Amino acid sequence: MRTKRIDVERESMPRERKARSAEQALSALMRLAARSEKSSGDARRLMDRWMVPVEEREGVLQKLIEQRFIDDRRYSEAYAREKSKLSGWGGRKIAMQLRSKGVSGDIIAEVLATLDGDTQRARLVEKLRRKVATIKAATEYELRGKLLRYALSLGYDYDAAIDAVDSTVAER
Repeated sequence: MRTKRIDVERESMPRERKARSAEQALSALMRLAARSEKSSGDARRLMDRWMVPVEEREGVLQKLIEQRFIDDRRYSEAYAREKSKLSGWGGRKIAMQLRSKGVSGDIIAEVLATLDGDTQRARLVEKLRRKVATIKAATEYELRGKLLRYALSLGYDYDAAIDAVDSTVAER
């Protein structure tokens, strides 16, 4: 009986996180980055969570960049390609997410310039065609509004969204 009480007390107490040294953080980040792409912002957030001493974080990050474990341009290209092709996201949403991951604006602009506008538009039109079947709208005005909000939520700019909505509604 006594051991159960001790276990309950341990479970209710929050676990203390042990701070990692710079060497431990470097090896852990190398393992993580070898398995999947990571951005410099991801590495900074992990080091913050691991309580790596602040003065040593930039040194760890520089070693990762020098040894090409972390490359924001390579990460951004893979991220944009994946989100564009698989999720059907537009440039605005991709840029916003890359910004939140700590990627610089210059890299984001270069990566977005590589996205093919015609392919993006075709993906948006296809997503809108599928969405029309699920929307309940009493009027064409209401349908257009719902489709436009959906296209904007996917991260497409207003002009591209309006064009795609117009062509989708016209086909209907």
